[in-house]
Amino acid sequence: MIITDTHTHLYSESFDNDRQNIIDQAIKNGVSRFFIPAIDSTYTEAMLTLEANYPDNMFLMMGLHPTHVKENYIQELTHVEQMLKRHKFYAVGEIGIDLYWDRSTLEVQKKAFKHQIQLAKTHDLPIVIHCREAFDEIFEVLEEEKDDNLHGIFHCFTGNLEQAHQAISYNMKLGIGGVVTFKNGKIDQFLDRIDLKHIVLETDAPYLAPVPYRGKRNESLYILKVLEKLEILYGLNAETIAKVTTQNSFEVFKV
Repeated sequence: MIITDTHTHLYSESFDNDRQNIIDQAIKNGVSRFFIPAIDSTYTEAMLTLEANYPDNMFLMMGLHPTHVKENYIQELTHVEQMLKRHKFYAVGEIGIDLYWDRSTLEVQKKAFKHQIQLAKTHDLPIVIHCREAFDEIFEVLEEEKDDNLHGIFHCFTGNLEQAHQAISYNMKLGIGGVVTFKNGKIDQFLDRIDLKHIVLETDAPYLAPVPYRGKRNESLYILKVLEKLEILYGLNAETIAKVTTQNSFEVFKV
């Protein structure tokens, strides 16, 4: 059984003391494909090192995270452009809009988001979207950018059924992680009404650990708890869900 974690920050400082063990344990338990989203240029070297150490398992993205769209965002976007020309990446991400921390940066976040969507199209890559308290704003940009080349993943999907269908209409898969195990997560109430062909699995490690690890550091291994929850919701066995969601990840990332 091959399980794909489509979103995990394994280069995070949170794993500095036990990174190899964390990765080896995940691989030992069938989690053998890891897609690694970018945050900003300060993490690029660590991401490249991770890929060099696990060339068969790590698949890197390049992008500027919306919470890191700051005064130097033009410089950061230039770094993204340069890296996309120099190195093989499998997506532009994670990109998007986050209005939880700071609504005053909305306009520059939108500019950065649109610019990176266009970069993804230029390089024939999917996008991986970060959305926090910004569904309307994200959909507004996607509506402007929609065409046959727009596709990717709506990472850490936390919306309602209507928003799920709208995201899918833009050729996005829904990234389902630890939130599906939360009592107040709500997506478990309708997820079985979304065809599994639209779903990919993720952890967002070290963030958003699933129950029973909620509040602790998340790990890629804990994707097994997400898989268990989907077994219950869809009435399918783990092998089937792993196979379908991994196939979905192939469709997105072409690897």
